[in-house]
Amino acid sequence: MPSPEADVQTATITSVPAARFRAAMGAAATGVTVVATDGPSGRFAQTVSAMCSVSEAPPSLLVCVNQRSPMNEAIQAHGSFAVSVLGRQHDHVADTFAGRPWPGKEKWDFTCGEWERTASGAPRLADAVASFDCELHTVLTVGTHHVYVGAIRDVTAAGGTPLVYSGRRYARPETFPPSTFPDFPGSGPVHHQQRRTTR
Repeated sequence: MPSPEADVQTATITSVPAARFRAAMGAAATGVTVVATDGPSGRFAQTVSAMCSVSEAPPSLLVCVNQRSPMNEAIQAHGSFAVSVLGRQHDHVADTFAGRPWPGKEKWDFTCGEWERTASGAPRLADAVASFDCELHTVLTVGTHHVYVGAIRDVTAAGGTPLVYSGRRYARPETFPPSTFPDFPGSGPVHHQQRRTTR
């Protein structure tokens, strides 16, 4: 069973005021996910925006969870977790598991959505845009957060419009034509794709 390792430090970190750091990070757009686990230690879930792919071979991802979350002990005890990628219709789910429930709900209340049990036993949101069932691979501790690397054992990809968070607000992606540069004919993703398909 993986256990938290010592704080990772590969370089001297210059102190930046927390308010400036939060303001800068607020300009970044991130997807919104719910990380959940279940087992002898109980069922827990937390809204997490810090989730990304680590490797395609073998497939793995990472999520960052604040050390204050009661879910940490359960993830480490159970050795598994599931990540549900939320859709635009799931803002109430995101708020519930971020500790900001809508009227009539409690914090971290699983009745805010329909859940399915994955092969590992961790719950996934039934109508998630996508989901990843993970076996816990590595735990790192960096500052205020634990970083969990999960080896992906199963995935779902139902599709839909993912929920985005930026500037302390929820949003959704908007498609637009790719940039073109008249001074560089033949550039751009469309031309690159055409060259690949004609080879």
